[in-house]
Amino acid sequence: MGALKDNHIVLRNGSQMVRVFESLFPGNTFLDIAYNTPQEYVQKYWNAFKQRYPNASVNLNGKVFELIIYTLLYRENVKPFYTQAKVAFVPNVEFDTILYNKSTPVSLSLKTSLRERYKQADLEAIALKYVHRKAKSYLLTLSTDEANSVRQKIESGAVIGLDFVIDCNTDEVNQMIANLKQMAFVESEKIDVVQGFVVR
Repeated sequence: MGALKDNHIVLRNGSQMVRVFESLFPGNTFLDIAYNTPQEYVQKYWNAFKQRYPNASVNLNGKVFELIIYTLLYRENVKPFYTQAKVAFVPNVEFDTILYNKSTPVSLSLKTSLRERYKQADLEAIALKYVHRKAKSYLLTLSTDEANSVRQKIESGAVIGLDFVIDCNTDEVNQMIANLKQMAFVESEKIDVVQGFVVR
């Protein structure tokens, strides 16, 4: 089928995560899947994945979750977006997803479960805000208990970079998509790192 590659969500067909994702609804691509809400789309794909691959590795779980969110953004016309993204002047960070708006870029950190990994997402969010002060950072997860725990840490000030934790099992993902649809995202401009008269 190749819908992921054809729509530029992945660079190439053939990887394990692409094969697994495209096997979940045989005969259909992600463009064919009917759903009423973003929450329903996530649950439909995640449930199909866990039923078919109950013993999948942590790494594969994460990769499939990423594809679910990427295809959801595509279906909801929240684009353009960058995956495995690097941002100028934010060194040593690769973001799961960046939606670029010159005044308010948005990062999405995608974790099926959190444990201590929310700390990495928080540090990435802080690094982004050093460069883009108005940036918004979302942490998306499928772990309800861990989402509640990190939300409390944000409210108490123990987590300072992340703006929102989204439990994708709930209506929160619907509200996030609705909020993102209110913003205008574009491809990033090309920048000159140094400008001025150059002496050669």
